[in-house]
Amino acid sequence: MTLPVPPKLPVPPVREMSNMALADLVRAGGPYRGKAVFELGDRAATDEGAASLLGELTRLPVLRADRIHALSLAWAAIISLLAAKTPYARQTAYQSFAALPESEQRDLLAYLRCARIEDAQP
Repeated sequence: MTLPVPPKLPVPPVREMSNMALADLVRAGGPYRGKAVFELGDRAATDEGAASLLGELTRLPVLRADRIHALSLAWAAIISLLAAKTPYARQTAYQSFAALPESEQRDLLAYLRCARIEDAQP
């Protein structure tokens, strides 16, 4: 049995979208949710609203379960917040990290090659 090919969706213009529209795109769980996560991550260095939304999104089960190999979209969001290198974004990353299950925390620290999230320098 051959599965039908799903229709090709238009690529959303993430750079032109508002933070809330990006967050809605992530919550919708479509094929472009990762693109929205990374756009919010890019904005986190200069936009505390984007950093806040990204921190909230890391708590969604869909982001924690959505993986590319070992890396989840929640991890990618936390790493983006750390990489933003602003005090607010880093604090948001620490809070998001603390909300992860202990096993996820351990695995993320191993991925980042550090003993404490505060020492991470992605």
